[in-house]
Amino acid sequence: MELTEGERAMLDFERSWWTEPGPKDVAINERLEMSTTRYHELLNELIDRPEAEDHDPLVVRRLRRMRDRRRRSRAEHVGATSEEHS
Repeated sequence: MELTEGERAMLDFERSWWTEPGPKDVAINERLEMSTTRYHELLNELIDRPEAEDHDPLVVRRLRRMRDRRRRSRAEHVGATSEEHS
């Protein structure tokens, strides 16, 4: 399945959002016309698709690594909190 124009725009945005003035959430709302929450939901699904990696492999791999780090960090935090309460 091919990426939509909106999906390509999201990946392109992730490649260079920090070069724009202002906060990321404002740029998401203005450029992509969606809430930050919805953007992250869609982006999280998008980066698992092979078409996304074909479009921009460096960005997709970077986003996957960041997501994996966040997940590990949350899991470690939950594990540490559980052990404290035992």
